[in-house]
Amino acid sequence: MFGSRSHTSLVRALLLATALILGSAGLASADAVLGQPAPAFELKDVDGKTVKLSDFRGKTVVIEWFNPGCPFIKYAHGEGPLKDPAKRPGGDRADVVWLAINSSASGKQGHGVALNKRAKAEWKIPYPVLIDESGTVGRAYGAKTTPHMYIVDVKGKLVYHGGLDNAPLGRGKGKTENFVASALADLAAGRSVQNAETKPYGCSVKY
Repeated sequence: MFGSRSHTSLVRALLLATALILGSAGLASADAVLGQPAPAFELKDVDGKTVKLSDFRGKTVVIEWFNPGCPFIKYAHGEGPLKDPAKRPGGDRADVVWLAINSSASGKQGHGVALNKRAKAEWKIPYPVLIDESGTVGRAYGAKTTPHMYIVDVKGKLVYHGGLDNAPLGRGKGKTENFVASALADLAAGRSVQNAETKPYGCSVKY
């Protein structure tokens, strides 16, 4: 269901065009600011467990805005860069934590604990999927698309936001770069993130 490969070339082209438009704006209206403390949050995951950003202080946290009905999320987890948990950026490091947040409102695409729980199981997502039905956390971060990626460093500061990579739906110009992997490599080497802000792509967050 979630991992359908029925995308046609035309549909993918239209999705890409729409996604790039949606991701054209930055974080102007959000509380999240690069280099500043990331907005705190407390949400329940699909199993009813409460998860706080502060639970992971001292670790690097990768946050993925998530919607199981979005073709870009379906691609990323069904056949793209997040399909294999072993190859997920930072997936082999104990000091890196991933969280997915779904800010879809009631009645909107991707909403509902049961739907997200099924998607998590089908795609074998090993990290928590958190439900932000009110959209409070999404708006605080300025999340615009699914996926829209954020990285919080060990001190709790926001050090990256933008796209997962430069190849939406597996299509990119030139060499493919996973921006999250590059940012994590910079942090591991003790460097500031060299490319701290990129253009996010994907479906609009369904607030």
